[in-house]
Amino acid sequence: MAVDILIGLQWGDEGKGKIVDVLAPTYDIVARFQGGPNAGHTLEFEGTKHVLHQIPSGIFHSHIQNIIGNGVVLDPIVFRTEMQKLTDRGVDAAKNLFISKKASLILPSHRVLDRVSEEALGSGKIGSTLKGIGPTYQDKIGRVGLRVGDILSDDFRECYNKLVERHRSIVEFYGEKLEVAEQEQAFFEAVDYLRTLQLVDSEYMINNAIREGMKILAEGAQGALLDVDFGTYPFVTSSTTLVAGACTGLGVAPRHIGEVYGIFKAYCTRVGSGPFPTELLDEVGEEIRQAGREFGSTTGRPRRCGWVDLPSLKYSIMLNGVTQLNMMKADVLTEFETIKVCTHYRLASGEVTDQVPHTLDTDKLEPIYEELPGWKVDLNKIDAVEELPEPFKNYLAFLEEHLQVPITIVSVGPDRKSTLKRDAVIA
Repeated sequence: MAVDILIGLQWGDEGKGKIVDVLAPTYDIVARFQGGPNAGHTLEFEGTKHVLHQIPSGIFHSHIQNIIGNGVVLDPIVFRTEMQKLTDRGVDAAKNLFISKKASLILPSHRVLDRVSEEALGSGKIGSTLKGIGPTYQDKIGRVGLRVGDILSDDFRECYNKLVERHRSIVEFYGEKLEVAEQEQAFFEAVDYLRTLQLVDSEYMINNAIREGMKILAEGAQGALLDVDFGTYPFVTSSTTLVAGACTGLGVAPRHIGEVYGIFKAYCTRVGSGPFPTELLDEVGEEIRQAGREFGSTTGRPRRCGWVDLPSLKYSIMLNGVTQLNMMKADVLTEFETIKVCTHYRLASGEVTDQVPHTLDTDKLEPIYEELPGWKVDLNKIDAVEELPEPFKNYLAFLEEHLQVPITIVSVGPDRKSTLKRDAVIA
């Protein structure tokens, strides 16, 4: 049985959590393969909003096994709080949650490192969530980090102290002191809690499931344009957010990959610093922000908003081998008389291209738009694809013609039930 993969195609916050929740009932396993508590997957059903940061989005379905893969960086403190919130809502998450022993641990000192290194960048700040993600991945690549499996060793405290001393010297290099004593008690209490859970060799678990014919959905965090290799570097995250990251973040061979669901908004958003070709710094951008409630689920920061960007979408589709597209938040654009779509870029040289350049410098790049009629119909009240207004159907057809991948799911509201499935044929 193949492993299907769900990927965000923009700068994150596309609504991946909702789609995983919608698709989950047809799967046996949902596995998270990268990122950490810098991600926030929002799910809304039965009038209640749920935000998950590290736990896979299949956790609300009792028949699904949920795996935190080796590619994830796990903050024990945040994780314990997240588990408690699930317990408070009547979800027995510990029963069907499995954590890779090879997942990396975020220490309190990683958060301090994140802050001081970000502050040192001055006006060139990346826009980090300050959750300790980057420094943890640095330790992983530098082969000095700690992993979940290490908490089972008798010398874990010794290894912890050794790594903290390493961090202390780095913080002092920046002219500050490393003070984590207050956080350490909560950290070790959370580690004790972590020891009570199902810590597994997840690569074996997943490959055994593949051999047994179980259906697996791999869930990514952030978005393709934040990939450490192919995103808008250096304003990116510290992990591989592409389909390739599912292979290394779960231990899955490429030949096992099946469907690739690419999630995108009907417009664009971005949190933090970095280039954003279609960003709207006017009342239209603010109108999108308010209508879409575009504030970070992890940080609460206002998201930058703009029109949909087809060159970057085509780029993400190419890198991920997307087989199906899922459009999110179509209802947000309901009130606009016309909708703009960026189809090409005009570079500083005057060249017009639909390819993403090496440096996406928005000061030297002009988006070229096509304008389409708006639909002025409340999509949130529509229950069937056939009822969608004609201008919106034309918008979907326009995007499919340019992207050459079918849009099979359209989200017209935040609730689980506000999801329309459609059969799309590419002309």
